[in-house]
Amino acid sequence: MAIVELRQLRYFVAVAEELNFGRAAERLLIAGPSLSQQIKALERDLGVRLFDRDRRSVALTPAGAALLPHTRDLLDRADDLRNRAARIAGSEPVRLGYVNWLPSDLTARASSVARLHIDAWVAPSHAQAARVADGSLDLAVCWIRTDDLEKRGLSARLIGADRLYAVSAGQDTGEVRARDTVVLLDDDATTWVSWNDYAERLAADTGATAVRIADGGITGPVFFDHVRHRGRPVLNSPKGQTTSLPPDLVMRPVVEPKVYWTWSLVWRREELRPAVLSTVDALTEGVGDFGIHAPDAWLPDGDPYKR
Repeated sequence: MAIVELRQLRYFVAVAEELNFGRAAERLLIAGPSLSQQIKALERDLGVRLFDRDRRSVALTPAGAALLPHTRDLLDRADDLRNRAARIAGSEPVRLGYVNWLPSDLTARASSVARLHIDAWVAPSHAQAARVADGSLDLAVCWIRTDDLEKRGLSARLIGADRLYAVSAGQDTGEVRARDTVVLLDDDATTWVSWNDYAERLAADTGATAVRIADGGITGPVFFDHVRHRGRPVLNSPKGQTTSLPPDLVMRPVVEPKVYWTWSLVWRREELRPAVLSTVDALTEGVGDFGIHAPDAWLPDGDPYKR
């Protein structure tokens, strides 16, 4: 038995009200040929012709006229169901964890669909992804690889991206090539496993110099000391993106390539709760690509958004 989609029923009503495929297509924001094909598919699935049409005019058939009020009623009930689900979703708390970055409009985006609870435990990307997988969180904003999504049974959508810059001693704020930078890898894999994986891939792809440290100096004052002692620009990690620099250090754009770190919104692949799924849609609606697909952009192999 053929399944009739609500989308096709909305197309039927629009054409019936406009009696013109061109105007209906403009109203629905779809291409005219696509609209015509969808109406033909609907007629085939219903087993009746809904419209008489030629090059000059469109008219409802008796069957189309008879089905139109029932179709409007069905769409009204579908809209009511959707609204009721949204109200139910909005009454349920949704737990979201993060690493160090959240969209500035996060709360405003989620407020219409759910009560969003931002978890106070700020943890590394791999830890937050694991918490979503085991049910401790509903959502997390983190960096994640495609392999980890598969292994943990998670889905992801792009929600943000940082273009990483280098920090250098002196006054030169000009561009620096990626291969002329230093990337630090910390021996504390429990804390820095995601960053270490990312930095190793960057060094392998661009020729940047990878340097191992054991003092937690990926961020903070110890990071600034590494910059001073290395004598070369050092790539800043995402956790240091918004940290103010000391007066003797400067920010330098990294080029050839431009280096990006992506932020994913992740949730369990088997998730069915309307509150969580509605929050995912609300937080990612209209999100662009943040420049990560530009010809001179770099993402590591395994990033879910690398083309």
